Amino acid sequence: MSPAPTLQPVFAVPLGAARLEACERLNRELEALFLAREDDEHRNPMPSHIPQRETFESRFNLFRWPEPCVQELRKFVLDTVVATVLRATTLLPADLARLTLHNHTWFHITRHAGSFISHNHPMASWSAVYCVRAGEPVPEEPGSGLLRLFDPRSGAGAYRDPANSRLHPAFASAPLDFRLADGQILVFPSYLFHEVAPFYGRDTRITVATNCWFA
Repeated sequence: MSPAPTLQPVFAVPLGAARLEACERLNRELEALFLAREDDEHRNPMPSHIPQRETFESRFNLFRWPEPCVQELRKFVLDTVVATVLRATTLLPADLARLTLHNHTWFHITRHAGSFISHNHPMASWSAVYCVRAGEPVPEEPGSGLLRLFDPRSGAGAYRDPANSRLHPAFASAPLDFRLADGQILVFPSYLFHEVAPFYGRDTRITVATNCWFA
């Protein structure tokens, strides 16, 4: 009798996740600051996608703002990115210490029916999304405001039959949906395509996004 084959996950995508404990005070300060600067002076003047009236995108210099709440968030976000890199790669802390971490960072304020189309960030190595305010849940719209990550394996779902339609989660080719909670951060490779489904809450959904690269 032939031995059973070994089975291992290959072509896996690293995904870092963390939650900032006791985030309420920080998020309140961030929300107030962002809402106060939801204006043309702070709006991204060169958006990569067709702007929506329902979604405000700031300039990419957020982490250069001097406000203490921004600098507190900067430390948490970039520390989480570095921790993810250390767990996902063979780099040692001393290796990263010799590199400079660069970033573009901005905030989104999304109101009723706002969304963001599928995209990736090819000029960075790691991306992250931090949730300042998750927004009102809408029971009749279960997909409202979901962050959706897409499988990067083109053609993985091209053919379906009973032998490949019930794969274990580690091998499945379906998109991954995340309903972010206040204080939650996700870190993923920047090549990964992702989108934000339309948000149907009556309040606001506020997130901070960053793209990072090391040199």
